[in-house]
Amino acid sequence: MSKISRREWLALAGASSAVGLSGCATTTSAHPETQPLQTLAAAKGMRFGSAMNAGQLNDARYREIMLRECSTMVAENEFKWYSVYPAPDVVNFEPADRLFAFAGENGLTMRGHTLLWHREQYSPRWVNDLEFSSASETADFVEEKVARIVDRYGQGIYAWDVVNEAIDDETGVFRETSLSAKMGEGLIDHAFHVAKAHAPHARLVYNDFMSWETTSTAHRAGVLRFLERLLSRDVPLDGLGIQSHSNYEMPDEYTTAKQREWVAFCDEVAGMGLEMYITEFDVNDTQLKPDIGYRDALIASYTRDYFDLMLSYPQVKEVLAWGMVDDQNWLQGFLPRSDGVLKRPTLYDKDYKPKAVRNALASAFAAAPYRQPI
Repeated sequence: MSKISRREWLALAGASSAVGLSGCATTTSAHPETQPLQTLAAAKGMRFGSAMNAGQLNDARYREIMLRECSTMVAENEFKWYSVYPAPDVVNFEPADRLFAFAGENGLTMRGHTLLWHREQYSPRWVNDLEFSSASETADFVEEKVARIVDRYGQGIYAWDVVNEAIDDETGVFRETSLSAKMGEGLIDHAFHVAKAHAPHARLVYNDFMSWETTSTAHRAGVLRFLERLLSRDVPLDGLGIQSHSNYEMPDEYTTAKQREWVAFCDEVAGMGLEMYITEFDVNDTQLKPDIGYRDALIASYTRDYFDLMLSYPQVKEVLAWGMVDDQNWLQGFLPRSDGVLKRPTLYDKDYKPKAVRNALASAFAAAPYRQPI
């Protein structure tokens, strides 16, 4: 795999290296694979965690992995509007409450995901069908929905993905929905201000899936412009959630040229004074040959390269996997393999055994520089 060195990263960062890349890391554990990921991350001022869904609360082996490896967690879908507000006259917090209780009872912190998924594809149909008469009517509707969620969990959520995926990944422009029809980007500003008023203690995050992939070029540029506009309007934004799915290009396509473009993007984010969070890590193997040893080795190599780069930024404060067990990961149904072979996108296989990718992440944590924790 073609890999860009830290020397090259620093050269590319130029004058921004003081706010972006922090230089060489030193390994602090001779055998990081034997230590929990949360321990390795905490030693470097970071949190490690994973998504979890309410059904997995009934899975003893999944719970065991979560409690061993994770210091934090995030609900997979249970905080989203289609779960909480499935119909105009229905409010359903029961699955979210159970996940929140599990975190509290077991000493895990919890991120909130997401207060506003600004994408009609994943918004309740009844919300998409709404027609508001004015911006103020829209604002009142959104405030009630956002505040109800935030207030319910209070100090128990340390960070909120306030808005998710507001930028079209093909065009790089702001998406339009029923909620933005009268408000435009003012909708996003409003959501952040409501979140700040109701959770002044929490980190407030914009979360999106722009990546190093060539298919993400317009997306990256659009997100940067969007972040600049939010900051210019004094929106209370603390950081960018970098989902870190690699969906459309395979891990062996993580070339030096693409790394350079990705470093440039991350430097721009760091230069804005924003924190960064890896919020939804997994690796798609749709187009890789089915041999398990080959896939595991390639995914592990990519994971170490990617996290060596990302953890060099002191602005990266936490890493969350989007699920811990292969056959329970969303990628099994997204861009499915033509041969029907089970994908291997996560840190543990379908038998709940750790894989090479898990140890690659452990080594990256061990080699990372320390940063001030959140």
